[in-house]
Amino acid sequence: MRMSTSHCTIITAIAAFFLSAAILSAGAAQAADALPPFKDDLFSKQTVLQTGDDGAFEVIDYDEMRDINGRDQIPQKRVQQKYVALGIRKVQADETLSLDGAKLDVTRVGPAGNAAFTVIFIHGRDGDRRLGANDYSFGGNFNRLKNLVAGNGGVYYSPTVRSFDSSGVAAIAGLIRYAGAQSPGRPIILSCASMGSQVCWGIARDADSVKRLKGMLVMSGVTDPDFTKSAFYKAKLPLWFAHGSRDPVYAAANQQALFENLHKAKYPTRFTLFQTGNHGTPIRMIDWRIVLNWILAS
Repeated sequence: MRMSTSHCTIITAIAAFFLSAAILSAGAAQAADALPPFKDDLFSKQTVLQTGDDGAFEVIDYDEMRDINGRDQIPQKRVQQKYVALGIRKVQADETLSLDGAKLDVTRVGPAGNAAFTVIFIHGRDGDRRLGANDYSFGGNFNRLKNLVAGNGGVYYSPTVRSFDSSGVAAIAGLIRYAGAQSPGRPIILSCASMGSQVCWGIARDADSVKRLKGMLVMSGVTDPDFTKSAFYKAKLPLWFAHGSRDPVYAAANQQALFENLHKAKYPTRFTLFQTGNHGTPIRMIDWRIVLNWILAS
């Protein structure tokens, strides 16, 4: 029997309700499987070369010929079709939000309200909202992220950040407040890449934003030497780092040192190092399902 659009909407809403209940459950075992597999055979079969710090630190094998040339139809520009599922575009929209009188351009994927959870991605220098919404770049990893989030009742935002100073931090703080108001009481996860990590560290100092956050992912980012003074640190929210070992922009050793200090202090943190990886490697290679489920379960 053919189902109408209204029937599909009702079914989606019911699925989002039960997923939300699993995420908000006090039982970590339930939350750990909140996001079911999606193309795991293509994205999750990564070789672990080394582990440490009770499994919180991992070195992942990365090979440019295999993970770029062997994966992309056009290297670094267009991934092979099997890596993407474009049906998710039906719930994608470009919007301009008015937040405290300021305008913020975003790409939203998923419901505008009553989402089971929210994920926000902050691009680096010279980027805009299109980077985090591009289905074919970075090996199709953003397409997988969109499917993992919106396909499970959540909402994904990729905003345009015009500066990485206090103004940029204020804009994202406004987006976090907006997302919290649209889906009250639901988890919000912030992820930042490259220079965008300055926004993550700025948000970490904003107590009002931290009250609404569930955790953060920092990829190929700068290091905040004063992180332990932040509201985020005091709240002991989960923090995941990802870096390439050959990153020529921001040295992996700096982030790794921060991670090690946090781990020694029994802070909830993890670090993924991609062996021989470059500056953009974590955006291409991070396993979003593992990261999101870990943060949601923490």
